[in-house]
Amino acid sequence: MKSNLKRWILLFFGWLWLIIGVIGIFVPLLPTTPFLLLATGCFINSSPKLAHWLLNHPKYGPAIVDWRENRAVSKKIKRRASIFIVISFTISVSLTPMLWVKGMLVVFCAVLLIWFNRLPESGIVAPTPENS
Repeated sequence: MKSNLKRWILLFFGWLWLIIGVIGIFVPLLPTTPFLLLATGCFINSSPKLAHWLLNHPKYGPAIVDWRENRAVSKKIKRRASIFIVISFTISVSLTPMLWVKGMLVVFCAVLLIWFNRLPESGIVAPTPENS
């Protein structure tokens, strides 16, 4: 019974994180990838079928697998994410009337960009058969 309850709770949170991640595609300041990683973790422990679906998704699967296996992000994802981080923070800064909030947002943006761009990059190190 306890195992079944845990499975259902993880399944619920997996779907919740997946939905929030999908919403994050369209809403500024709401990240997609962390929520998809959370959803994958929940699905791995509750529904191998859903975990398999998410890990093999043509658009999001490679990034999730790369993060899970190498704790790395591709250069393409870093570039796109950095652009969207700057755009979303710029919109937020321009919409807020309070100067201290603008300053806080600029600091958060800088810290987030520094942290994110310092993550290891995935990819082949050298063009050798061992790395293919």
